[in-house]
Order: sequence, then structure tokens, then C-alpha cells
Amino acid sequence: EMVGQQHLIGKNAPLRRIIESGAIPNMIFYGSSGIGKTTLAGIIAAKTNRPLYKLNATTASTGDIKDVINELNTLSGTEGIILYLDEIQYFSKKQQQVLLEFIENGSVTLIASTAENPYFYVYNAILSRSTVFEFKPPAKEDIEKAVKRAFDFVGENIGIEIDDGVISHISATCGGDVRKAINTVELLTAAKPGQKKIRVTLDAAKSLSQRSNMRYDRDGDVHYDILSAFQKSIRGSDENAALHYLARLLSASDLPSVCRRLLVIASEDVGLAYPQAVSVTKACVDSALQLGLPEARIPLAEAVILLSTAPKSNSAICAIDAALSDVENGEYGDIPEHLKDSHYGGAEKLGHGIG
Repeated sequence: EMVGQQHLIGKNAPLRRIIESGAIPNMIFYGSSGIGKTTLAGIIAAKTNRPLYKLNATTASTGDIKDVINELNTLSGTEGIILYLDEIQYFSKKQQQVLLEFIENGSVTLIASTAENPYFYVYNAILSRSTVFEFKPPAKEDIEKAVKRAFDFVGENIGIEIDDGVISHISATCGGDVRKAINTVELLTAAKPGQKKIRVTLDAAKSLSQRSNMRYDRDGDVHYDILSAFQKSIRGSDENAALHYLARLLSASDLPSVCRRLLVIASEDVGLAYPQAVSVTKACVDSALQLGLPEARIPLAEAVILLSTAPKSNSAICAIDAALSDVENGEYGDIPEHLKDSHYGGAEKLGHGIG
């Protein structure tokens, strides 16, 4: 019944095979909020008939961990327990050490979740003992199934009339967050005491999601993934893809990142194939910063299309990186005599700057 994550739990998918085998390893679920990490942990516990204990690393103490461990001595914990630890990146090293002994002997199976890249934020002691599974935002079509199911659930107790386009709109504007979509259904179907029928209009759905809840973070994976896609689209001369990623950055009002990246691209990717691109891009960036949004989108779009359709040369970045590599590896000697400074008296006697 779970929507999305078919790359993990679809037929013959790796995580599905693990769950069906019953031999559950320690796992880290990595992905944004509202896409099924907690739900799947509950399914795993039910399939393996093990108690599921939930802790949030932002508030859990060492005492909370020990309370869970104490359950191993009770009848319910004889077959081992599953500990679902949300936001694991906030757990201290000491708290992780408390868990390690029990993780290694198999009495506790850890399923941790995080919205941050675990390879950056989780201690190696836990990471090396766990398998990382990346969760991805479900497609609009998958979310529609969950939204329809939520309406059906509410409809068991009260009559609901849903306008055309409501389910599609909620699914498209939740930013891939199934939980957010279901919360919208709950708000739209909130009934007064004694009310027997509700009509859900498209206008009401739009009023609860006036703009798309696009996923974006200023210093996390999504931020750098979009910037990477933006630059690679320009480098690949795909102006339509580049404009798409520009729109996503501007929708997040991330003007500084766009401007900085465009200035880099002008020299790194276009470079000497069209040296004037630097001047034009600088003028567009200056205009954008003076104008501010929303007008800034116009000169920035001009710069993006120019850089995308321009010829490409990476000779400048390759050349300076090769020179820096020589310096860093100690591949240099004394300055040649004829290149040394000769502006002072006596330089000629030393043989400096001659020839």
C-alpha cells in the first residue's frame, strides 16, 4: 500500500528482498521529509514481528536509549527489537557509542533516518555498520493514489463531493511530500459538528497551496544538486534545461547563487571560445542585482541563453589547474635570470633582467 520508492520496494527490488527474507540489517534511510521513511520502518517491524521503538535524535537522551535497551530483557524483546531513530545526524558520539554494542550483537536493529546526506553528517562508527538506502520524492501519479485514499478514508464517515482537478492539484503542488498532501486533504475536509456533507472545490485547494512547495535548501544536497544540473545543462548547450533549473533557483529567491554560478560558467565553460561572454554575463548579473526579483529574471535568462548557445572551451580552467598542480607538487625552480626584477641599481651586475 506504500506509494513511491519502487526502486527500493518494487518487485525484485533490493530492499523488498531484504524485508521478505526477514534478515533485516542496520539501515539508514536518506531522503527528504514526508516520503515514507517512517512508514516503511513500521512495515518492516510488522513483517518481521518485532517491536518498533521510535526516538527522535533532536530530543532523545542517553537515558531514552537505555530505556529502549532494557526492553530486551522483557518478553516482547526476546526476538530482538527495531529502533527507529529519526534525524540521526543530531545524535552525539557518546549516544552512538551506547548503541554500538547492541547493534553489533544483533539484539537491536537500527533503522535511522535523515534528510541530510549521511556520508557528510553521520559518524563512521554507525555508517560502517549500516546499509544506506536513498528515498526519492514520489512521482505525481503515485501521490495521487495516496491523496485519493485519504479522501476515501474521510469519506467513510462523511459525504464528500470533490471538484475535478482537486486531486491532481494537491499532488502537483506538495513538492513530492506525501505527508503534506495528506495534511491538505485533512484541512479541506475539516467538518463542523453535525455536518453530513462537504464539497471540496478547486479554489479551496488552490488557496491552501498558493505556490508549489518545491524542495529547496540553501546549504544542503538539493541546493548543490540544482546548481550542478544548472551548470551542466549550460555546459551541454541545452538552453531549455538550463532555463528550467534557473526557474527553480529563482522560485526559491536564490539570486546570489545564480549570479555567482553564471560568472563562473562564463570563464570555466565558455572561456576563450567566446571571451566576450564574460563582459555580457557581468552586465546581465549587475542588472539583475540592481533590479532585484522579479525583473531580475529577464537579464539572467538572457545570460543563460547566451552561455548555453555559445561555443565552449575549458582551456582556461585546465591550464590554470595544471599550473597549480605543478606548484603544489614542487615542480618549480629558481626564476630564470632574464625574468628577474631589474629596476634597481646593480641588477645588471647580478645578471638579472638581461636579454
